[in-house]
Parts: sequence; structure tokens; C-alpha cells
Amino acid sequence: MSHHGMPCWYELASSDTAAAQQFYTAVLGWGWTNSNTPGMEYLMASTATGMVAGMMKVESPEQPVAWSFYTAVDDCDATAAKAQSLGAKLIVPPADIPGTGRFAVLIDPQGAGFAILQPLPGGQGGAFDQKQTGHGNWHDHASPDAKAAATFYGALFGWTVSRSMPMGPTMTYHVFAANGQDIGGFFDQPGPAAWCVYFGTSSAAATIAAITKAGGHVLHGPAEVPGGAFIVQAHDPQGARFAVVGPA
Repeated sequence: MSHHGMPCWYELASSDTAAAQQFYTAVLGWGWTNSNTPGMEYLMASTATGMVAGMMKVESPEQPVAWSFYTAVDDCDATAAKAQSLGAKLIVPPADIPGTGRFAVLIDPQGAGFAILQPLPGGQGGAFDQKQTGHGNWHDHASPDAKAAATFYGALFGWTVSRSMPMGPTMTYHVFAANGQDIGGFFDQPGPAAWCVYFGTSSAAATIAAITKAGGHVLHGPAEVPGGAFIVQAHDPQGARFAVVGPA
């Protein structure tokens, strides 16, 4: 089975990796190990049900403190080339990660960064799992042109808009699916385009309390979304934006 178009890994670039470890352990229950990657500190987050995310320290003032995610592809080089033909900009050319696969980092035509990974056989992993707390669960793309974004990612990954819902008088939220599974949404928002990643939680209220206690900042929520789940959007103490979704 091809995993092309499915989210497969989450990654945080942080200005203080030690503080970020403490924060996400308190908020999402993650444990941490050092990957022992030669030449850099790359930390791995996991839950009792598997590996979830990686973290590295920002290396330059130009590198944003931010969360990103990787989408699995069948052929990294071919997908990177296709993305550029569709208007994306290549930031990190295709390169091998020993023991993991081949990756590239790009900026989509709307201006949001994204990453792709051609996993080694059997390396899809379970970082994205909507049935497990602490795992990747949802992905929002905000940009001035949601329909153009949906068209770009549809052509690149095969994502399809499964339904569109009005969310207030001026906003429409376009849910998109990969391989028949709803995994995120596109919506119009002025300003720079950006992705926001969501992790599963067993309690939105408990997560808000944990975020506040651990020094983070709640931006929005708890807000009920269609289907009865609640979302909370926040900044961690270093300023990286993330969100959680789950029961109240």
C-alpha cells in the first residue's frame, strides 16, 4: 500500500530544546530520547504507543521557531520537482537521512513551509494517528487563497476536499482528505500563509490548564468543532504555535 500523501512525522525547531522538552512532557505526556545524530542534536518524542515527533535547535535568526510536518511520498525527487513545477520553492534539496529515508523542504505557492519524506520500506511509522492521544491528529492551512492552496496540494499529494463548511459570516473551512481519511482543512486568512499542527488530547480543559501552568499561552479555545470535539490553539513558551483536539 502506498502512503503517498499521508502525514508521517512532526518536527519542532525550538530556541530552547531543554525547556521545550519539559513543556511538551507536561502538556502532551511525551518522553524524550536523543537520536545521537552525528553533527547535531536531534531529540525524539514518543508516547507509550510510539514515536511522534522530532526536535532540533534553530541554527540561525532566519530560521523560525515553529512546528512543521512531513508528508510521505513515493518518490522524494520526483515530488520535489513536481512541487516546483506547480509554483513551490525548494528550500532544502532532496537528501538522505540515514536509517530513515529521503526528504526535502519547500515553500508552497501561498508561502507556507512544508516537508516531504520518502520513507525507507516499512518506515511510515505511526506519528499520525487520530485514535491515539499525543499523536498528530489534524493539519490547518491558513492563507489568503484557500482554494488555490487546495488545488496545489491536490495536484501534489492527491488530497481532495471532502466538504466545505461556513465558519462564521466571512470564513469557509474546506476539509481535505488523504486516501479517504479527513486529515485537515484549508481556510482563508489575511497575512502570511502557515500550517498549524494538531495533536490528540484526552481533555481540552486539562490541556489548557497544563499549557498555562507550564508557561505557554492559549490563543484560542476551547472551541467546539463539527463532530463534537474541542480544539485549543496555543503558543509554547518559545513561541511555536501548535494545537490540540479532543473531548472537552
